[in-house]
Amino acid sequence: MAQTQIVGRRRWVIGFLLGAGILINYFDRVNISVAAPQLQQEFGLTPADLGLLFSAFFWSYAILQIPIGIVLDRFGVMTVSRIGAFLWGVASGIVAFATGFGFIFGARVLLGVAEAPAFPANSKATGYWFPRGERATATAIFDAAAKFSNVIGVPLVAVAVVTFGWRWGFGLTAILSFAYFVAYWLIYRDPSADTKLTREERDYIRKGGATPEGESEASPIGMLGYLLRNRKVWGLTIGFAAYGYSFYLFLTWLPGYLVSEMHMSIIKSAGYAAIPWLFATISDLVVGGWLIDHLLAKGYDDTKTRKTVLVGGMILGLAVFGATMTASPVWAIFWITIALSGLAAAAPVGWSIPSLIAPRGGTGTIGGVMNFFNNLMGAVAPVVTGFVVGATNSFSLAFLVAGVVLLIGIFSFVVVLGKIEPIPEPDALATAPAPA
Repeated sequence: MAQTQIVGRRRWVIGFLLGAGILINYFDRVNISVAAPQLQQEFGLTPADLGLLFSAFFWSYAILQIPIGIVLDRFGVMTVSRIGAFLWGVASGIVAFATGFGFIFGARVLLGVAEAPAFPANSKATGYWFPRGERATATAIFDAAAKFSNVIGVPLVAVAVVTFGWRWGFGLTAILSFAYFVAYWLIYRDPSADTKLTREERDYIRKGGATPEGESEASPIGMLGYLLRNRKVWGLTIGFAAYGYSFYLFLTWLPGYLVSEMHMSIIKSAGYAAIPWLFATISDLVVGGWLIDHLLAKGYDDTKTRKTVLVGGMILGLAVFGATMTASPVWAIFWITIALSGLAAAAPVGWSIPSLIAPRGGTGTIGGVMNFFNNLMGAVAPVVTGFVVGATNSFSLAFLVAGVVLLIGIFSFVVVLGKIEPIPEPDALATAPAPA
């Protein structure tokens, strides 16, 4: 604490700014689910129409992950994130004034485009702003916001929809998005351009192993090709995609599981579903963030510490198997809470790794590749779960599939990723003398 007081707190202002952005990001994503019944009634939408509206966001969001990573590495965090934050508000505003299915569908596609930079940009920004010894906590702040949004976002939007109508559900998130755009415009700068960052704090960040600012000398396409040939990138990508499968399964199917499998009412299921997400938020911040940085400050090995939490969290995710062996909703939530809490502890470690292993100018590209495959799981997991549940009339096999996917991810993190250390610069590798 004394060190923090000496060097300043500007980096933590940036960290909480990034976390607020992700929180609003997820408000934008859940508003359509809350407003769906009123939308269906007003515009005469079929269940198939609603399915298209729910998925429209993920199409553009996932497809753009790799391109947006290249764009981030070319044009920088500040410019790309400013444009993105402004477009969040535009997308929600369009829906607030929509007159039919086409307007809503187009706006959701636009929202996917606008929010595509969010996680890769935050990963890149925390690399600039935080030394390695604080990277876990800084990453946990914005990653935990995604979990916490499930605790407060749905009730907040629901109050607006029930009280003022569905248009205000989108109007509220549009207002919040524009407010964040203004805050981001006024506050965020890269460390080298931030006039409020003291020289002492800048030196502390740099000497602590912050990611160097600047572009790579390699071309964007050259950098992408170079990274796609790297084993560490694929170890991280496959492992994080396995995490994403379970995350999106719970995000989309947990309420339905409690209603159909545990025979709860919708209201009761909403209360029960909030419990795992609340514990996941705490685990994300305390274990995936604070504990790692605390252990590193005590002198523990960087790679061993991060990978222990990363792999340990994924192993706890296997507690989903426990939910397949009970008919009690209390025990089901118990096992799911353990699983989600473990996965939540692993998530910020995963998001901190791009800035820890990337060569100069490659953090956004690695983050984009990682998040592309992660978000493919946002499409795959709900569909696979739906087919399995439809064929078996039970979630047991669906949870078993999630467990098997986690085992693949654990293998990838342990064996394929290797040591968490920077990948050599492309030009340095190319100019290195050939072995005898």
